[in-house]
Amino acid sequence: MPDIKEVDAKPVVNEKVKEPSMYNVIYLNDNETTVEFVITTLISIFSYEPQQATDITQKINEHGSAVVATYPYEIAEQKGVEVTLLARNHNFPLQVKLEAD
Repeated sequence: MPDIKEVDAKPVVNEKVKEPSMYNVIYLNDNETTVEFVITTLISIFSYEPQQATDITQKINEHGSAVVATYPYEIAEQKGVEVTLLARNHNFPLQVKLEAD
């Protein structure tokens, strides 16, 4: 019969939990995507109120781009993909980029 050794079963706990890096979701202005479509995506995907969505859309129009939200990378990436797919399904060239906050 082989020798049975005791094993220390205490879990190793890392006390230093690092917060996830945050990323900005940025809409880029173009001349084809309609204002109404941009507002709709801000309401449906980012849960903005209509007036907030309108204000952000105006900022995108005036400045060429605007940060629409900030999330951990995986969520920011998913939101960007959702917006891009929705835009392409409606034949709009809307571009979304992610940038470290």
